[in-house]
Amino acid sequence: VQLTDLHASRLLEAPWIGAVVKKTNALNPDLIVITGDLVDGTTAARAADVQPLQALRARYGVYAIPGNHEYYAEYQRWLPAFEHLGLRLLLNEHVTLTPDGQRLVLAGVTDRMAAAYAQPLPDVQQALAGVPPTDPVILLSHRPTGAALNARAGAGLQLSGHTHGGQILGPHLLTQWANEGYVSGLYQVGGMTLYVSNGTGLWPGFPIRLGRPSEITQIVLRSPAKAAPQ
Repeated sequence: VQLTDLHASRLLEAPWIGAVVKKTNALNPDLIVITGDLVDGTTAARAADVQPLQALRARYGVYAIPGNHEYYAEYQRWLPAFEHLGLRLLLNEHVTLTPDGQRLVLAGVTDRMAAAYAQPLPDVQQALAGVPPTDPVILLSHRPTGAALNARAGAGLQLSGHTHGGQILGPHLLTQWANEGYVSGLYQVGGMTLYVSNGTGLWPGFPIRLGRPSEITQIVLRSPAKAAPQ
């Protein structure tokens, strides 16, 4: 299950986050990933609102990456706070999972907003360093931009957010233009599949959706020999 752009804030507080957690757990996921923009605000202001994330449960763990909004307020404090909630952060690194004895690489990169805060820039090569070329790779990248580079680096599936699906049907085309043509749903980029979620929450600075619904995304992976991916 993919969650993204939760944007815990004065608009989306602990009860709303708790409802998202309950719906997510009800899907009985093997793996949960959160692709950035979890919070809007400082650790002091938002700690109670993200607390429900500690209840997320998945057989192979709960993983997260930062989005651009994590850098705006206390990035360095949020990292240990997220880890304390049981979210394993992937910061230009990867883990190898073994579902049913098969190898599956899950990698994550930081966000390019890091440049403004003297933090490590996204580096897909570093994230995939040492990964055997035969291992299937899921890459978590907050922004869908750079998908072609990530495909060439060896990612088979990229999961992103950031766009909120454009928020409003029609003007969403501007968001699409600003993100290399990627705004919502499935895309084929070389030999890689890219999925761009509409996002689970909303930025409180522009809390509007018209024709671009939010989502908790259930993703089913299947072997190409058995069936096409969903």
